[in-house]
Amino acid sequence: RAEQKEEQSIDLIEKNEVYGDIRHEVNVYVKVFANSPFLVCMDLALSQERIIDPNYLWTGPDGSVLQGQSYVNLTETGKLMVMGFLVPMSGAYTCTLSHKVIETTTQEETEMVEAYKFMVYAYREADHAYQVSVRFSTMGCRLRNNDLFIKILKKILNSSISHLTCHITGSSYKCHSIRTPKDSLQYELFVNFLVKPFAPGWEEVCQEFPYGCEDVTNKRVRQAAERIGKFFHQLRQVLKNELQAVPTIQYVDNSFSMTPIDSCRPGFGRNHHTHQNCASCCVVCSPGTYSPNNEVTCQTCARPEASMYGAKSCH
Repeated sequence: RAEQKEEQSIDLIEKNEVYGDIRHEVNVYVKVFANSPFLVCMDLALSQERIIDPNYLWTGPDGSVLQGQSYVNLTETGKLMVMGFLVPMSGAYTCTLSHKVIETTTQEETEMVEAYKFMVYAYREADHAYQVSVRFSTMGCRLRNNDLFIKILKKILNSSISHLTCHITGSSYKCHSIRTPKDSLQYELFVNFLVKPFAPGWEEVCQEFPYGCEDVTNKRVRQAAERIGKFFHQLRQVLKNELQAVPTIQYVDNSFSMTPIDSCRPGFGRNHHTHQNCASCCVVCSPGTYSPNNEVTCQTCARPEASMYGAKSCH
């Protein structure tokens, strides 16, 4: 993902190239373990001209020269690709382009120098979970059966999604008395829980797909949430038709709702202001910030002790 300027046409994106801009740095976002796009050591306008005796000097975030480094693909026309991008590779990549301009009439040569700066950030896809809300009618709020019902429900749901290495967490319920328009009193259980990936066994799944772990876990938790939705859709028919006695606790039709909740891995966060072009990404925390948990924001250190990208603490 790259910050695209108006003049950066769609065919350049398809070519996997990002051009520099002498007016300001260009933000580029690279998924962890993936290869960066080619960073081109010139702006789009200059690329349409003939350049005499071009010379390119690329330096990395620590100021070292990148020519000859094993993790870069550097072409003879000044394009740089950083391969197998890791968190510590984040930072400023600078290219200095020197070339000659020859006056047509006098053949006088002038040396021109331009510098281009790319801020390259590692990012991950957000981890998805789903907040589920559902209601059940009951005979009263003080019944012991209410607790037992919720425990059994949680057990059934967990067993139905365990093969997807997902699980139910944070389950809770409240019982409310409700006066209906018909002037009668009803009781309902308002149930909430989270459907999350990372149930026991998920590490083995990610070992099979180390470069696309979030893609796999996100797909699985989506399947788990949809499976639970289908369960509640079918539940009323089961309770109505397959039980001989009318159950004391019944599903309230159309009460199922599902809301996605995103989180970022430690060392990553979202910042809609700083990273507008990758607003949905979990971008590596910049120096001076950190993220110790699975929240979605990088926190600022009281003292800027975190001098590296992806800090999980300030020390």
